[in-house]
Amino acid sequence: MTVFLPARADWAGATRRDLVAGVTVAIVALPLALGFGVASGLGAASGLVTAVVAGALAAVFGGSSLQVSGPTGAMTVVLVPIVARYGVDGVLTVGLLAGILLVLLAVARAGRYMRYVPVPVVEGFTIGIAAVIALQQVPAALGVAAPDEDHVVLGAVEAFADFAAAPRWEAVALAAGVVVVMLLGARWRPGVPFSLPAVVVATVVAQSAALPVATIGALPAALPAPSLGFLDFGALWSLLPSAVAVAALAALESLLSAAVADGMSVNQRHDPDRELFGQGLANLVAPLFGGVPATAAIARTAVNVRSGATSRLAALTHAVVLLLIVVVAAPWVAGVPLAVLAGVLLATAIRMVEVGSVRALARAGRSDTAVLALTAVATLVLDLVTAVIVGLVLAGVFALRAVSRTARLEEVPLEPGDHREEERALLAQHIVAYRLDGPLLFAAAHRFLLELTEIAPVAVVILRMSRLSAVDATGVQVLRDAVRRLEHRGITVLVSGVRDEHRRALDTLDLRVFDHTPDAIDHARALLRERDLLP
Repeated sequence: MTVFLPARADWAGATRRDLVAGVTVAIVALPLALGFGVASGLGAASGLVTAVVAGALAAVFGGSSLQVSGPTGAMTVVLVPIVARYGVDGVLTVGLLAGILLVLLAVARAGRYMRYVPVPVVEGFTIGIAAVIALQQVPAALGVAAPDEDHVVLGAVEAFADFAAAPRWEAVALAAGVVVVMLLGARWRPGVPFSLPAVVVATVVAQSAALPVATIGALPAALPAPSLGFLDFGALWSLLPSAVAVAALAALESLLSAAVADGMSVNQRHDPDRELFGQGLANLVAPLFGGVPATAAIARTAVNVRSGATSRLAALTHAVVLLLIVVVAAPWVAGVPLAVLAGVLLATAIRMVEVGSVRALARAGRSDTAVLALTAVATLVLDLVTAVIVGLVLAGVFALRAVSRTARLEEVPLEPGDHREEERALLAQHIVAYRLDGPLLFAAAHRFLLELTEIAPVAVVILRMSRLSAVDATGVQVLRDAVRRLEHRGITVLVSGVRDEHRRALDTLDLRVFDHTPDAIDHARALLRERDLLP
């Protein structure tokens, strides 16, 4: 466990620029923390607590020097149905269990497997989350009460119906104004965080004009005392599936964010297992203070890197600044209209979709486009973890299909340097050799069986396997069937050049295996002489 603990080297590169970057990220994070707290159903205070507690712990114990953690839109999407079903105490318990699971994943060294998630799955997942976040904000942006409908699409439709029955344009104007300022500001000055100025101006306008819009409400002026009063041991088993989903999402989003941070920096590389440990510890502690489950935030991490951060000090500074805001500015924050926060989250959802990346994937091929589209739709229609699984399965099917097309069964000269006259002579001796190129997996195995069993009548077939890249159980079974069919026709099958990693699988075939093809040829000629087929 000592490999997961902080070290002095973690802070070696800290500079003043980290302090500036931390303040900048805090400005961006404040409205997002408030908005995601409200959207999750636990309230704005819960979002702020999460940003402070989880943000500080993940900064100190995480595996990335540039990562910024807190409440996120993706996690909010998962939490909404959990709140509706199990209440606030259920969500806090889920966060605690998810933290334990993340620590166990770190100990099991599971972080390395993140690299196998294909880009189309990630992009489709992001698009789907953006759509869900936007739909979740529709009631607040329209100034109507949140509907009882669990599904976000049906809930948005119901909100529009309520608005049509009694329009409240004040909320719409506030939300639309924030969206326009954030989007246009991002195009005009990409490095300037326009979310906080937009929130400030919109709030001042709403209060000055005494607009009839709902606000955040009272916030505590300090962090609450830690407590385990929410924990119900009798409900742990029923909450475990939700905890698995939360842990899976936290791991996926955190490791993806860390990879993005590495790509944006020059000399930074994250430790995936330590990152899982840091996120696990953050999710273990945040519920004790009433915080929602947290994960690394890609948008805030990107702001951190672009602001010049070079060490963990930036993310820790972000958490400290937010804590000061909780202590000093809680009464003012309480007056922020919910429609304003909805505008912030709507603009964030729009900016989550990287149009350039989507276009590039669409041009890359139909399979990538299909994976992206299906993952996005599954994220919107189903839950997030199921959507990722669907995307991975589909991507795996397309990848196996592409790999299987590289497998070839090719007739080759029996020895290097053979000439056509020699080949004809060997064929006359009833010996033929075939080389297997590529993988013999289930996707290509049956095509291989058809090709091999259509071999013209000969006495001996030599299968050269030095270029066989992979073989699975289906490939072995199909090869066994092909050998049986050939032997049923009186054809002897010999194998040469089997790699060490494939021997165990192929030993079950009970074939004569030779290290080198010339040895197999000599054995084949001896067999032919025994059958009086050679002089």
